[in-house]
Amino acid sequence: MSDTRRRVKVYTLNEERQWDDRGTGHVSSTFVERLKGTSLLVRAESDGSLLLESKISPNTAYQKQQDTLIVWSEADNYDLALSFQEKAGCDEIWEKICQVQGKDPALDITQDPIDESEEDRLEEIADLVTSVLSSPIRREKLALALMSEAYIKKLLGLFRVCEDLDNREGLHHLYEIIRGVLFLNKAALFEVMFSDDSIMDVVGCLEYDPAMVQPKRHREFLTKTAKFKEVIPITDSELRQKIHQTYRVQYIQDIILPTPSVFEDNFLSTLTSFIFFNKVEIVSMLQDDEKFLTEVFAQLTDEATEDSKRRELVNFVKEFCAFSQTLQPQNRDAFFKTLANLGILPALEIVMGMDDLQVRAAATDIFSYLVEFSPSMVREFVMQEPQQTDDDVLLINVVIKQMICDSDPELGGAVQLMGLLRTLIDPENMLASTNKTEKTEFLSFFYKYCMHVLTAPLLANTAHEKNSKGKIVEMEWIYFKLLADEIKPTSPL
Repeated sequence: MSDTRRRVKVYTLNEERQWDDRGTGHVSSTFVERLKGTSLLVRAESDGSLLLESKISPNTAYQKQQDTLIVWSEADNYDLALSFQEKAGCDEIWEKICQVQGKDPALDITQDPIDESEEDRLEEIADLVTSVLSSPIRREKLALALMSEAYIKKLLGLFRVCEDLDNREGLHHLYEIIRGVLFLNKAALFEVMFSDDSIMDVVGCLEYDPAMVQPKRHREFLTKTAKFKEVIPITDSELRQKIHQTYRVQYIQDIILPTPSVFEDNFLSTLTSFIFFNKVEIVSMLQDDEKFLTEVFAQLTDEATEDSKRRELVNFVKEFCAFSQTLQPQNRDAFFKTLANLGILPALEIVMGMDDLQVRAAATDIFSYLVEFSPSMVREFVMQEPQQTDDDVLLINVVIKQMICDSDPELGGAVQLMGLLRTLIDPENMLASTNKTEKTEFLSFFYKYCMHVLTAPLLANTAHEKNSKGKIVEMEWIYFKLLADEIKPTSPL
């Protein structure tokens, strides 16, 4: 073994937490008299110079990653890594390290980061975790040591013991520990902490903020008040688990964790990314389940569906569209095309005309996502409607009526709908080709089928003698004036 040489690259971690390449050579493990112990030696393949001489210490935490990488820390601010060309070479050196330390080579880490983490050591552990946050390199070292899943679970086991004993001091230390581990900003740690069997204990630890007189009741809220409702039964257990996890992690970020200071803000970037990629995965999994989505739209438009159920369905579609904003443009295009093929626009035509204010508000938000995504897709749909429906129930006319009849004193919904209408009739974002001119066709459609609905309130008011002095209802006048700004310069001819 001592004569075996394997090709490796030597890396050291710099102050910016980037790995610097120190050269390529061949590694061996041999007894070095001067160091009085078995050591790792790397000699440069170019000239045979010594790139690395490192004694295998019985107390150093070595970690094997990705089958071809061994990482460890030798001293404060000095982290090392060997990247092997071949897995066999990595395994051979790893076995030698484990042999020296008396550890099982089947494990990927040779030391527990903190041995015997019993209740009486929680204060020491909390101080350690808190103290490393100001040093990028020390954070890296602690995160590396904590990568052992068993250690995180050991801490959470201590949480359950402390809670059973009502050990408030220990619980306060665990709050500091878990909060600090979150601020280590490591996805591998999040995977362990946010797993099904760990996340509620993590939430439990975060209930015991030492600054609060009484613990918060976050677990009670998550398990009783905010129970996830399946608008349509989800048969995919992985999808259901991902939805539960994402909601709980979002709750941790938005509600439980204190607003980060400028110093702490960067510590949560990986947590934000964790939530982001979870949402991407949820959208992709739902999009692939056409049976599920088909049932959603079928119940959404079914007259027999109860109002409460319809409200849940339309809110689900709204959240689904909101999640889609996390997708890359190409994937987002495919997502909205899937919704279009499933009948999202005919469904909106129905629900936007309903009396339920919550349903109408959610439907308006969905409509805004569609208009933002592709005004042309919406125009194409509405231009096909006169062939199969009356003018009064055309989607554009439903939108106009909702805008005119907005009961909100602040006109929030009306202004939102007005902006969407202006986007749809804006000639600047209409397509033109040799075979088809969208501008001409859509504006002709709008003047023929929709303009009389838009102007009806204005004309009705001016027709009465009591309004002959021009006392027009303010809301109607504002809408007409702003829309006229868009329509006036254009011509369908």
